[in-house]
Amino acid sequence: MLTLDDKRVWVDHVVDKITAKMDWVSVKSKDKIPYTTIDGEHDDRSVHNSTHSADDGICWWTNGFWGGMMWQLFNATGEPKYKQIAEISEVKLDSCFQKFDGLHHDVGFMWLPTSVANYKLTSNPESRNRALHAANLLAGRYNPAGEFIRAWNDIEGEDTRGWAIIDCMLNIPLLYWASKETGDPRFQHIAMKHADTTMNTFVRPDGSVNHIVEFDPAVGGVIKTYGGQGYAEGSSWTRGQSWALYGFMMSYNWTQKEEYLDTAKRVAHYFIANIPEHGIIPIDFRQPAEPVLEDSTAAAIAACGLIEIAKIVGTHEKQLYLNAALKLLQTLEQLRTDWTPSCDCILQNGSAAYHAKSHHQSIIYGDYFFIEAIFKLKGTDLYIW
Repeated sequence: MLTLDDKRVWVDHVVDKITAKMDWVSVKSKDKIPYTTIDGEHDDRSVHNSTHSADDGICWWTNGFWGGMMWQLFNATGEPKYKQIAEISEVKLDSCFQKFDGLHHDVGFMWLPTSVANYKLTSNPESRNRALHAANLLAGRYNPAGEFIRAWNDIEGEDTRGWAIIDCMLNIPLLYWASKETGDPRFQHIAMKHADTTMNTFVRPDGSVNHIVEFDPAVGGVIKTYGGQGYAEGSSWTRGQSWALYGFMMSYNWTQKEEYLDTAKRVAHYFIANIPEHGIIPIDFRQPAEPVLEDSTAAAIAACGLIEIAKIVGTHEKQLYLNAALKLLQTLEQLRTDWTPSCDCILQNGSAAYHAKSHHQSIIYGDYFFIEAIFKLKGTDLYIW
C-alpha cells in the first residue's frame, strides 16, 4: 500500500509525463481533431471524407475531447499554445450547426470540453453563444411524454424514436450550465427529468446499468432494454457503468439532489466490487471469459467519477473511492500507456463496443479522461461538467 507521500510522488511523476508528451503531440496534431490513431499517428475527423455518414466526420460525437485536452493543459500549465490549439477545433465545429442530421444527443460531449471550457477560462462571448446554441439543440430532443432525451437520429431499419442511452448523463450538464448562465430554469428542468428517468429505469437494484432503454415515444413507459455496446441485453457494459457513475455525480454537483449521489454510489460500489485483481477492466463485466477483451477508457472515466464522490463523502468513506480510483489509474499508467514518440495517444487498449469489428485501440476520450483524472488528483483539473 502506497503512503500518502508515495501517492503524491506518483501523481507528480505522471503529470510530468503527460505534460512532456502533450508538449510535442499538441503541436504535431494542432490542426486535427483526432479520434484514434493509424500506425501511431492521430487520425483527423475534421477532414472531409465521402465515406462518412452525416454524424461522422466533423460531427463525430468525440470531437470535443481534443479541445478539452488542450484546455486541461492550458489550465494546468498556463502555456498559450494550448489555448490557441483548442480554439482551432472549436471553430471547426461551427460547421456542425448547419447539419441538422449530423447532430444528436452528444452535443454536450462536443461543446462542454470546447466552448464551455473556453468561456469558463476566457469569458469569450462567441464560446458562450456556441454552448447556448448547443444547449437549445439538446433541450429540443426532450420527449415530455416519456420524460427522456432521445438518443441518436433515425437509423435505417430501426425505430429509434423512443431510445435513450446511459451516455446522455454526461451531455445533460450542458443543460445545467445553460440554466445557470441564462437564469432560465427550463434547461435544468429537462436535465433533471431525464436524470430521474435514467435513475429509475436504467440503474438496476444491484448497481449495474442498462445501455439502451426504449420508451413508447407517444405515451411514455418502458418497452424494452438493449445490450447496446455491451455483450448482451441484461449484461453490464463497463463504459456504461462509468457514464452512470460519473454522470450522476455531475447531476448531484449541479442540483444537490441526494438521490443522485446515492445512485452514483450504488453504481460505484458495483463497479468497485467487479474490478479484477489485476485492475484491467473488461468491456463488459458479464462477458464470457474468452475472448479476453478490455476497455481502458471505462477505467479512466470511472476513476474521474470515483474521485468526485470522494470529494463529497465523509472521511470514513473517502478512502474507499480514492483507493479504487488509484488502483484503476495506476494499472493504466503501468500497463496501458505509451509515453514514446511512436504513438500520438497516451492510453492504449480502448474498445468502443463488445461486438465491434476491432478492439484494443487508442481512443481520444481515453486520453481526455485519463488526463482529467490525474489532474484531479493533482488539484489542477478544469471541471467542465
